[in-house]
Amino acid sequence: MKQEKLNKIQVIPSKIEELKKIFPEYFDKNGNFLIEKFTQDIQSQTDISKETYSLEWLGKSYARVLATEPVRTLLKENKEWNEKNKNSENLLIKGDNLEVLKHLINAYENEIKMIYIDPPYNTGKDGFVYQDNRKFTPEELSKLAGISIEKAKRILNFLSSKSNSHSAWLTFMYPRLYIARRLLKNDGVIFVSIDDNEVAQLKILMDEIFGEENFLYQLTVVNNLNGNNNNDGLMETHEYCLIYAKEKEQFTFGTLPINDEKELEKWKIDEKGYWKEGRNLKATGENAPRYKRPTMFFPIYIDEKNLTISLKKDKHHTYELLPITDNMEVCWNWSKKQFTNYKDEVIVKKTKNGYSLHKKQRPSLGDLPSKRGKTTFYSPLYSMSNSNLHIKKLFGKKVFNYPKPIELIKDFIRLGNVKNEYVLDFFAGSGTTADAVMQLNAEDNGNRKFILVQIPEKINFEKDKIMYDFVKNELHIDKPTIYDITKERLIRSAKNIDNTTIKEQFDLGFKEFETIPIPEENLKDIEELSEDLDENLFKPITDKNALLTTWKVFDGIKLHKHLIEIDFNGYKGYYLENKLYLVDEGFTLENLASLLNKIHNEDFLVTKIVINGYVFSSKIQREIFESVNNYNKKDLDKIELIIRY
Repeated sequence: MKQEKLNKIQVIPSKIEELKKIFPEYFDKNGNFLIEKFTQDIQSQTDISKETYSLEWLGKSYARVLATEPVRTLLKENKEWNEKNKNSENLLIKGDNLEVLKHLINAYENEIKMIYIDPPYNTGKDGFVYQDNRKFTPEELSKLAGISIEKAKRILNFLSSKSNSHSAWLTFMYPRLYIARRLLKNDGVIFVSIDDNEVAQLKILMDEIFGEENFLYQLTVVNNLNGNNNNDGLMETHEYCLIYAKEKEQFTFGTLPINDEKELEKWKIDEKGYWKEGRNLKATGENAPRYKRPTMFFPIYIDEKNLTISLKKDKHHTYELLPITDNMEVCWNWSKKQFTNYKDEVIVKKTKNGYSLHKKQRPSLGDLPSKRGKTTFYSPLYSMSNSNLHIKKLFGKKVFNYPKPIELIKDFIRLGNVKNEYVLDFFAGSGTTADAVMQLNAEDNGNRKFILVQIPEKINFEKDKIMYDFVKNELHIDKPTIYDITKERLIRSAKNIDNTTIKEQFDLGFKEFETIPIPEENLKDIEELSEDLDENLFKPITDKNALLTTWKVFDGIKLHKHLIEIDFNGYKGYYLENKLYLVDEGFTLENLASLLNKIHNEDFLVTKIVINGYVFSSKIQREIFESVNNYNKKDLDKIELIIRY
């Protein structure tokens, strides 16, 4: 029988814990890392460099603690709302995104195809200050971070100052990006919008977390071609977007649609679809000479009447073409096998000196002509004025400042090559990412799903009066927050799409969840959980909704899935994916007999039983343990019993 206290379990393992899983032979019986043995064994297989390059700042050790510290909240669903959206797989979650990411990790690790975030830019005017309600003592932080008490005191003093320095911003971003990487699929990708204030720090930080080798591009995103109306220096026309892959060799960029009529004129159509003239099949560059790749030098025979090719000379294909440039023998870009397999994809062009061969460039975006993205990312549709106009159409007024342009996010999703997977945005803001996902699905019949996270940040009455008044007067919410705008946009965007498409074809709904704090009493560091505990040390968490939601996602069940009620002679259990949850009071021996009978005699496979330690007496816990233990002695599927607090 195993006991668990959720806020004491490391959901995100530390680097040492990860090493223990991979290299258990390099740890002694006390869990100490045998670094000399490790270095000695590895040295013979690889070169170990003593030189390192990394970004250091006051608070980095604290940020690492936050990345692996257990959750301090529970997850609760909006049951009434979710019942109306019971078939939706989209998620909107209210709460601190660091807490939410930790809740998601067990069920969504390696599941997210693309992450897009638009974090605080730390301009000095955007309101960013580092705030943290975690209350470590210097001694606790010293032990957790492996630093001196003096340094721990400096860090805690710095964090309590509500700083907006580079160090504060990096401390804020590090744990969120650290967990974000774990959520990505191996062929996944993350896009991060940023401006000049933190782009330099962000690049080095992401090199450290994602690996410099997984850096893809730094886009210059032009969002105001006329420039902003500032009073000094140059007028700014752009911001940036950093793109990193989880595993660069596994990620493939998608392409963008062509909407410009002049560009469309370049495309032709044949029985296979759209095409246009692509690159010359004769090699150029440093690897072009024949001696570099001798097997790629061979003749191609051309039918001069029909402009077709063959690798063999025959009565039609009589003209011999060799890859020669300026009297120098070079290579073809294609092998003989490629010319054979894709001969219909070769364009034969007449030139002054003979012929040239080009490949047909085919679109990969559905059946429409497409183009590759460029590192200078510009379109009139990406402008701030266009995004403001979209918000006005949805809400009737400008209720949100600086919303991201929906066409920009749609193009990011296209470049991310997302077809039927999850898109995560944990700085949801006005909800542009969800709007973009729904619109793209409606346009190309896709099945992308979104997960949005937004903290219920209070709306400043004086600074954002239009937004405040809208939430207060039109949504009738007494304490207006940014989250209220996020949710309302998702509702209105879905209705807007529904006007032009058949609702049943697309997932235009979403399920709603929020984080709620674990009671302070339950956060206490209790080493032994037993019937002898003073009942005043902590109080039972009686919110069944929050317990079941938190526990199921902790055990790897995705949030949109519904637990099934199972009756055990009048007592209700909750079951899914071979996991059974017993959370209510009143469990008796008769209920236990019914449970065991179902497991033995029905198609009811259980591999884990989780019971609510707060409401199950020690006597009943022992009875369940003995019954499960007897069951496990038989030649049957083993059951793990968890007493959870």
